[in-house]
Amino acid sequence: MQRKAMIVTALAGALLAGPVQADSPKDWRPGLEAFAAHHFRHPAWGWQHSRRDYSVARDLARADGVTVDDDVLFAAAYIHDIAGFEPWEDKDPAHDHSDVGAAKLGAVLTSLGFPAAKIDAVREATRSHMYYRKATAPEAIYIHDADALDWLGAIGVARIIATVDHGDPPSATADPYAAPDLPAAVATIETNLKDAAAGVQSPAGRARVPALVAEARAFLDRLKAESEDGKAL
Repeated sequence: MQRKAMIVTALAGALLAGPVQADSPKDWRPGLEAFAAHHFRHPAWGWQHSRRDYSVARDLARADGVTVDDDVLFAAAYIHDIAGFEPWEDKDPAHDHSDVGAAKLGAVLTSLGFPAAKIDAVREATRSHMYYRKATAPEAIYIHDADALDWLGAIGVARIIATVDHGDPPSATADPYAAPDLPAAVATIETNLKDAAAGVQSPAGRARVPALVAEARAFLDRLKAESEDGKAL
């Protein structure tokens, strides 16, 4: 715990003073985990989502028998949503968070001692991580698919419902990605079951889709049955 606190303190200073080198290149993974846990707090795309993405991406690549650079996979999993958080966020709706994150992640990874030669591969995986984009490099494909799968199943339902804005009316500082109410959240889940599922690229990823869609669909069917077909949500 003391080591993690020291890492977080050093990283906070690095954001203001510029990049600093980690104690050794081997330290970048725990450093990135600590950085994510400290800065990326959100029920839908916080550090827990990153942790799941890494685990699923690694499992999918293994299932397909595809060799991937695990450094790139780990880093991309933990940093791909950096543009969803201050001070890296860009609130211009014309700027996709994937592109913004790819442009801004370099300084953070460099400060942690991540291998400079691999940063471009992390950028590529970050740019293409959303289900509506096409990934090409192996690491990018499996991060893309893990991210898409995380919008499905029980976890996908939980993520969207967790974004519902409780303000009445929503405040000017409300999360622009938040669902304004429960019916809107259900509509988003329905969209994800169609679009995110269709965006999965890898054989191993596609093999997981039917069960996850059925899992989420069963929840939505039950929810509608208990809410006058959604009229009482």
